Amino acid sequence: MQIRKDSLVNNYYYHIFSRSIAKYKIFNNEKEYLRFLELLQLYRFKNFNHKYSKYLELDIKTQKATIENLKNQNLALVEIVAYCMMPTHIHLLLKQVDNHGISKFISKVFNSYARYFNFKHHRTGPLWAGRFKNVLVLKDEQLLHLTRYIHLNPVSAGLVKRPNDWVFSSYLEYINKSSEKNAICSNRNLFSISSKEYKKFVLDQKSYQRDLAKIKSYLLDSYTG
Repeated sequence: MQIRKDSLVNNYYYHIFSRSIAKYKIFNNEKEYLRFLELLQLYRFKNFNHKYSKYLELDIKTQKATIENLKNQNLALVEIVAYCMMPTHIHLLLKQVDNHGISKFISKVFNSYARYFNFKHHRTGPLWAGRFKNVLVLKDEQLLHLTRYIHLNPVSAGLVKRPNDWVFSSYLEYINKSSEKNAICSNRNLFSISSKEYKKFVLDQKSYQRDLAKIKSYLLDSYTG
């Protein structure tokens, strides 16, 4: 794994963005989205050093026990605050916990998914357009607004009319407390806002998000990586 020259700092939050090479469609069906989501769940722990293919060979009970054991050991590379997977790109809001944690996490997830995708679709070569881009988030208020931006991406892209119709993001975790047992996001103590208040906070800005999408290419110029 190649460590970034612009090393990211522990205990700080970063908006991570990565696009597929040549805007190639990297998520074609629910199975592919769920595969990537499970990679996010497993590789956020630095003590998960297995190949994902070996993990899949375990029975369901052992898989669940493995995840619970990882959570109990609490040895994380990163904490996931929010995420959204789109057909050609992904957004992640991450807190780096361990040294070079974000770089290690992204490398493991991206490499594993690329191997799976290339094998499945009989292709070779890189899947991602260079190294991931990152923006440091310095203010707590910015974190909350950034989660809204991430969760409204499918709406601004015209994929769905409402963010809760897009199941490949963390939005449903934010508005449905009953899903906390299977949640992968660490946001419980980060925002002092109820599920109902958060839903209103997001939906009040749908029109704003559509306008923001028009200048998306300009906003991406602020990324480094």
